[in-house]
Amino acid sequence: PDGGIYELGGVPVSTLDDRARTRARNEMIGFVFQRFNLLPRTTALTDVATPLLYAGVSKRDRLARAAHVLGMVGLADRVDHLPNELSGGQIQRVAIARALVANPTILLADEPTGNLDPASGVEILSLFEQLHASGATIVMITHDLEIAARADRQLRLADGVLSPMDLEVSVGASAGE
Repeated sequence: PDGGIYELGGVPVSTLDDRARTRARNEMIGFVFQRFNLLPRTTALTDVATPLLYAGVSKRDRLARAAHVLGMVGLADRVDHLPNELSGGQIQRVAIARALVANPTILLADEPTGNLDPASGVEILSLFEQLHASGATIVMITHDLEIAARADRQLRLADGVLSPMDLEVSVGASAGE
């Protein structure tokens, strides 16, 4: 933290003022939080549209883009629901949609499939793979080795040391194989 240069979009972050750093984060980075951080009295549609409000996108375009991304994560029929009207997996998909709505070039996802059933988890990972294929960088934290095995590169953080990880995971293998 006390040496080197961190660039975001080719610009050294240390040269940006607070407002420019906030704008760069909003426009370039999507966050999927492990605890979701949904707004409790806000519909899924409005919650997903919120990052676009801060980006200055018109209300009509915000809501259209939010509805589109909610459809991408399988929630087109839940746009008007509040968080307490959604299942844990649906809440997680709203959080993923919110992270994707601004078309970030970097997606930081902390256990993005942790509360999803296996089929929904596969759908979300396929969506992430499509985003990666279109040029997005995806940094995903997971304890699930089968999910980690789908990534192009795996790193392990243990006791403050970051190291490459060699995964030999057999999808569907039972314990002891």
